[in-house]
Amino acid sequence: MAWQEKLTALQHFFEATERALIAYSGGIDSTLVAKVAHDVLGDRAVAVTAVSPSLLPEELEAAIAQAKTIGIVHEQVETHEMDNPNYVSNPANRCYFCKSELHDTLKPLALERGYPYVIDGVNADDLQDYRPGIQAAKERGARSPLAEVGIAKLEVREISKQLGLPWWDKPAQPCLSSRFPYGELITTEKLQRVGRCEVYLRRLGWRSLRVRSQGDTARIELPPEQIRDFVVQVDLDALVKTFQGYGFLYVTLDLEGYRSGKLNQVLDPQTRSAQQYSGSNPAMIKST
Repeated sequence: MAWQEKLTALQHFFEATERALIAYSGGIDSTLVAKVAHDVLGDRAVAVTAVSPSLLPEELEAAIAQAKTIGIVHEQVETHEMDNPNYVSNPANRCYFCKSELHDTLKPLALERGYPYVIDGVNADDLQDYRPGIQAAKERGARSPLAEVGIAKLEVREISKQLGLPWWDKPAQPCLSSRFPYGELITTEKLQRVGRCEVYLRRLGWRSLRVRSQGDTARIELPPEQIRDFVVQVDLDALVKTFQGYGFLYVTLDLEGYRSGKLNQVLDPQTRSAQQYSGSNPAMIKST
Protein backbone atom coordinates (compact mmCIF):
# COMPACT_ATOMS: atom_id res chain seq x y z
CA MET A 1 0.00 0.00 0.00
CA ALA A 2 1.42 3.39 -1.02
CA TRP A 3 1.77 6.17 1.52
CA GLN A 4 -1.10 8.07 -0.13
CA GLU A 5 -3.43 5.15 0.53
CA LYS A 6 -2.24 4.87 4.11
CA LEU A 7 -2.85 8.58 4.65
CA THR A 8 -6.37 8.11 3.34
CA ALA A 9 -6.84 5.18 5.73
CA LEU A 10 -5.61 7.37 8.59
CA GLN A 11 -8.09 10.07 7.64
CA HIS A 12 -10.88 7.48 7.54
CA PHE A 13 -9.87 6.36 11.04
CA PHE A 14 -10.57 9.83 12.39
CA GLU A 15 -13.76 10.22 10.38
CA ALA A 16 -15.05 7.08 12.09
CA THR A 17 -13.75 8.16 15.50
CA GLU A 18 -15.53 11.54 15.37
CA ARG A 19 -13.63 12.85 18.43
CA ALA A 20 -9.97 12.44 19.37
CA LEU A 21 -7.83 12.99 22.46
CA ILE A 22 -4.22 12.43 21.50
CA ALA A 23 -1.28 11.62 23.76
CA TYR A 24 1.02 14.17 22.16
CA SER A 25 4.74 14.22 22.96
CA GLY A 26 5.77 16.56 20.17
CA GLY A 27 7.66 13.78 18.43
CA ILE A 28 7.15 13.28 14.72
CA ASP A 29 4.74 10.35 15.17
CA SER A 30 2.24 11.92 17.55
CA THR A 31 2.56 15.22 15.68
CA LEU A 32 1.46 13.57 12.44
CA VAL A 33 -1.45 11.98 14.29
CA ALA A 34 -2.38 15.38 15.72
CA LYS A 35 -2.11 17.04 12.30
CA VAL A 36 -4.38 14.55 10.53
CA ALA A 37 -6.83 14.48 13.45
CA HIS A 38 -7.13 18.26 13.36
CA ASP A 39 -7.49 18.33 9.58
CA VAL A 40 -10.39 15.88 9.81
CA LEU A 41 -12.03 16.84 13.10
CA GLY A 42 -11.09 20.45 13.73
CA ASP A 43 -11.81 21.46 17.33
CA ARG A 44 -13.12 17.97 18.09
CA ALA A 45 -9.47 16.92 18.31
CA VAL A 46 -7.26 17.85 21.25
CA ALA A 47 -3.58 17.12 21.85
CA VAL A 48 -2.43 16.60 25.44
CA THR A 49 1.22 16.64 26.49
CA ALA A 50 2.41 14.99 29.69
CA VAL A 51 4.90 17.14 31.58
CA SER A 52 7.41 15.51 33.93
CA PRO A 53 11.16 15.64 34.67
CA SER A 54 11.81 13.12 31.89
CA LEU A 55 10.69 15.65 29.25
CA LEU A 56 13.23 18.28 28.22
CA PRO A 57 11.87 21.83 28.61
CA GLU A 58 13.09 22.46 25.06
CA GLU A 59 10.99 19.53 23.82
CA LEU A 60 7.92 20.93 25.57
CA GLU A 61 8.53 24.29 23.89
CA ALA A 62 8.81 22.53 20.53
CA ALA A 63 5.59 20.60 21.16
CA ILE A 64 3.75 23.84 21.97
CA ALA A 65 5.08 25.54 18.83
CA GLN A 66 4.22 22.59 16.59
CA ALA A 67 0.68 22.35 17.97
CA LYS A 68 0.22 26.06 17.32
CA THR A 69 1.42 25.62 13.73
CA ILE A 70 -1.00 22.74 13.19
CA GLY A 71 -3.82 24.66 14.84
CA ILE A 72 -4.90 21.88 17.17
CA VAL A 73 -6.14 22.57 20.70
CA HIS A 74 -3.21 21.80 23.00
CA GLU A 75 -3.22 21.11 26.72
CA GLN A 76 -0.67 20.00 29.30
CA VAL A 77 -1.02 17.68 32.27
CA GLU A 78 1.50 16.69 34.90
CA THR A 79 2.38 13.04 35.35
CA HIS A 80 4.10 11.59 38.39
CA GLU A 81 5.99 8.50 37.29
CA MET A 82 8.95 9.71 39.37
CA ASP A 83 6.89 8.93 42.49
CA ASN A 84 6.68 5.26 41.50
CA PRO A 85 9.53 3.09 42.88
CA ASN A 86 8.93 0.62 40.05
CA TYR A 87 9.78 3.35 37.57
CA VAL A 88 12.76 5.03 39.22
CA SER A 89 14.44 1.67 39.93
CA ASN A 90 14.74 1.48 36.12
CA PRO A 91 13.92 -2.16 35.35
CA ALA A 92 13.89 -3.46 31.78
CA ASN A 93 10.14 -2.79 31.63
CA ARG A 94 10.44 0.77 32.96
CA CYS A 95 8.41 2.10 30.04
CA TYR A 96 5.47 0.00 31.17
CA PHE A 97 5.22 2.03 34.38
CA CYS A 98 5.70 5.32 32.55
CA LYS A 99 2.93 4.62 30.04
CA SER A 100 0.72 3.26 32.81
CA GLU A 101 1.00 6.61 34.57
CA LEU A 102 0.40 8.48 31.31
CA HIS A 103 -2.74 6.59 30.37
CA ASP A 104 -4.05 6.44 33.94
CA THR A 105 -3.91 10.23 33.76
CA LEU A 106 -5.29 10.70 30.25
CA LYS A 107 -7.99 8.03 30.12
CA PRO A 108 -10.18 9.53 32.90
CA LEU A 109 -9.75 12.93 31.26
CA ALA A 110 -10.85 11.50 27.91
CA LEU A 111 -13.88 9.68 29.30
CA GLU A 112 -14.95 12.70 31.34
CA ARG A 113 -15.05 14.79 28.16
CA GLY A 114 -16.77 12.19 26.01
CA TYR A 115 -13.78 10.86 24.08
CA PRO A 116 -14.05 7.08 23.57
CA TYR A 117 -10.35 6.36 24.18
CA VAL A 118 -6.87 7.86 24.14
CA ILE A 119 -5.03 7.87 20.81
CA ASP A 120 -1.24 7.57 20.68
CA GLY A 121 1.56 7.84 18.12
CA VAL A 122 2.81 4.25 18.09
CA ASN A 123 3.81 3.33 14.52
CA ALA A 124 4.08 -0.03 12.80
CA ASP A 125 7.85 -0.28 13.35
CA ASP A 126 7.44 0.19 17.10
CA LEU A 127 5.68 -3.16 17.27
CA GLN A 128 8.89 -4.89 16.19
CA ASP A 129 11.06 -3.55 19.02
CA TYR A 130 10.98 -4.13 22.76
CA ARG A 131 8.36 -1.58 23.82
CA PRO A 132 6.68 -2.60 27.10
CA GLY A 133 4.91 0.75 27.18
CA ILE A 134 2.72 -0.40 24.30
CA GLN A 135 1.29 -3.11 26.52
CA ALA A 136 0.35 -0.60 29.21
CA ALA A 137 -1.45 1.56 26.64
CA LYS A 138 -3.40 -1.36 25.20
CA GLU A 139 -4.43 -2.60 28.64
CA ARG A 140 -6.12 0.78 29.06
CA GLY A 141 -7.90 0.67 25.72
CA ALA A 142 -5.72 3.13 23.80
CA ARG A 143 -5.73 3.15 20.01
CA SER A 144 -2.69 3.46 17.74
CA PRO A 145 -3.93 4.53 14.28
CA LEU A 146 -0.47 4.68 12.68
CA ALA A 147 0.15 1.06 13.63
CA GLU A 148 -3.40 0.03 12.79
CA VAL A 149 -3.15 1.23 9.20
CA GLY A 150 0.44 -0.02 8.86
CA ILE A 151 2.35 3.28 8.73
CA ALA A 152 6.06 2.73 9.46
CA LYS A 153 8.60 5.31 10.62
CA LEU A 154 9.92 6.24 7.18
CA GLU A 155 6.34 6.63 5.97
CA VAL A 156 5.61 8.92 8.91
CA ARG A 157 8.43 11.14 7.67
CA GLU A 158 7.32 10.95 4.04
CA ILE A 159 3.70 11.78 4.82
CA SER A 160 4.78 14.61 7.13
CA LYS A 161 6.98 16.00 4.37
CA GLN A 162 4.19 15.79 1.81
CA LEU A 163 1.84 17.58 4.21
CA GLY A 164 4.37 20.40 4.52
CA LEU A 165 5.32 19.84 8.15
CA PRO A 166 8.73 21.53 8.58
CA TRP A 167 9.84 19.05 11.25
CA TRP A 168 9.40 15.97 9.03
CA ASP A 169 13.08 15.05 9.52
CA LYS A 170 13.19 15.78 13.26
CA PRO A 171 15.36 13.20 15.05
CA ALA A 172 13.64 10.85 17.47
CA GLN A 173 13.73 12.13 21.04
CA PRO A 174 12.57 9.50 23.54
CA CYS A 175 12.27 10.44 27.19
CA LEU A 176 15.44 11.19 29.11
CA SER A 177 15.07 8.06 31.25
CA SER A 178 16.12 6.02 28.21
CA ARG A 179 19.67 7.36 28.65
CA PHE A 180 20.35 5.16 31.68
CA PRO A 181 21.33 1.47 31.71
CA TYR A 182 18.70 -0.77 33.21
CA GLY A 183 19.09 -1.03 36.97
CA GLU A 184 20.62 2.41 37.51
CA LEU A 185 18.41 4.51 39.77
CA ILE A 186 16.77 7.44 38.00
CA THR A 187 16.55 10.79 39.79
CA THR A 188 15.38 14.22 38.76
CA GLU A 189 18.93 15.53 39.16
CA LYS A 190 20.33 12.86 36.82
CA LEU A 191 17.66 13.60 34.22
CA GLN A 192 18.47 17.31 34.34
CA ARG A 193 22.18 16.59 34.02
CA VAL A 194 21.73 14.50 30.89
CA GLY A 195 19.27 16.99 29.45
CA ARG A 196 21.67 19.91 29.86
CA CYS A 197 24.43 17.97 28.13
CA GLU A 198 22.25 17.09 25.14
CA VAL A 199 21.00 20.66 24.80
CA TYR A 200 24.62 21.87 24.86
CA LEU A 201 25.55 19.56 21.97
CA ARG A 202 22.46 20.44 19.95
CA ARG A 203 23.28 24.11 20.26
CA LEU A 204 26.64 23.28 18.70
CA GLY A 205 24.74 21.91 15.70
CA TRP A 206 24.63 18.17 16.39
CA ARG A 207 21.03 17.02 15.98
CA SER A 208 20.92 13.23 16.18
CA LEU A 209 22.67 12.16 19.39
CA ARG A 210 22.36 10.64 22.83
CA VAL A 211 24.25 11.32 26.04
CA ARG A 212 24.13 8.06 27.98
CA SER A 213 24.64 8.28 31.72
CA GLN A 214 26.50 5.45 33.44
CA GLY A 215 27.25 6.46 37.01
CA ASP A 216 29.68 9.38 36.87
CA THR A 217 30.43 8.84 33.17
CA ALA A 218 28.76 10.57 30.21
CA ARG A 219 28.96 8.56 26.99
CA ILE A 220 28.24 10.55 23.84
CA GLU A 221 26.66 8.66 20.94
CA LEU A 222 26.52 10.10 17.42
CA PRO A 223 25.77 8.55 14.03
CA PRO A 224 28.95 6.65 13.03
CA GLU A 225 29.49 8.80 9.94
CA GLN A 226 29.64 11.95 12.10
CA ILE A 227 32.17 10.80 14.69
CA ARG A 228 35.32 11.94 12.84
CA ASP A 229 33.85 15.37 12.12
CA PHE A 230 32.79 15.69 15.75
CA VAL A 231 36.31 15.04 17.04
CA VAL A 232 37.79 17.56 14.59
CA GLN A 233 35.19 20.32 14.87
CA VAL A 234 34.28 20.37 18.57
CA ASP A 235 36.37 22.07 21.23
CA LEU A 236 36.82 18.95 23.32
CA ASP A 237 38.36 20.77 26.28
CA ALA A 238 35.36 23.09 26.48
CA LEU A 239 33.00 20.13 26.12
CA VAL A 240 34.62 18.21 28.97
CA LYS A 241 34.59 21.26 31.24
CA THR A 242 30.93 21.88 30.44
CA PHE A 243 29.89 18.29 31.14
CA GLN A 244 31.91 18.26 34.35
CA GLY A 245 30.23 21.49 35.34
CA TYR A 246 26.90 19.70 34.95
CA GLY A 247 28.07 16.97 37.33
CA PHE A 248 29.84 14.25 35.36
CA LEU A 249 33.38 13.21 36.29
CA TYR A 250 34.24 11.50 33.01
CA VAL A 251 33.26 12.21 29.40
CA THR A 252 33.62 9.59 26.66
CA LEU A 253 32.71 9.16 22.99
CA ASP A 254 31.17 5.85 21.90
CA LEU A 255 33.16 4.80 18.82
CA GLU A 256 30.49 2.31 17.79
CA GLY A 257 28.09 5.20 17.31
CA TYR A 258 24.42 5.82 17.96
CA ARG A 259 21.79 3.17 17.37
CA SER A 260 18.15 3.41 18.45
CA GLY A 261 17.34 1.02 21.29
CA LYS A 262 21.01 0.34 21.93
CA LEU A 263 20.58 -0.28 25.65
CA ASN A 264 18.16 -3.11 24.82
CA GLN A 265 21.03 -5.24 23.52
CA VAL A 266 21.73 -6.37 27.09
CA LEU A 267 18.31 -8.05 27.23
CA ASP A 268 18.02 -11.71 26.39
CA PRO A 269 16.09 -12.54 23.17
CA GLN A 270 13.19 -14.06 25.10
CA THR A 271 12.62 -10.81 26.99
CA ARG A 272 12.87 -8.72 23.84
CA SER A 273 10.30 -10.87 22.05
CA ALA A 274 7.93 -11.07 25.01
CA GLN A 275 5.70 -8.15 24.07
CA GLN A 276 2.03 -9.01 24.30
CA TYR A 277 -0.84 -6.79 23.22
CA SER A 278 -3.73 -7.61 25.51
CA GLY A 279 -6.86 -5.82 24.45
CA SER A 280 -5.40 -4.86 21.08
CA ASN A 281 -7.78 -4.01 18.31
CA PRO A 282 -8.09 -6.63 15.57
CA ALA A 283 -6.77 -4.12 13.06
CA MET A 284 -3.66 -3.64 15.15
CA ILE A 285 -3.06 -7.37 15.51
CA LYS A 286 -3.37 -7.75 11.76
CA SER A 287 -0.70 -5.11 11.17
CA THR A 288 2.01 -6.89 13.18
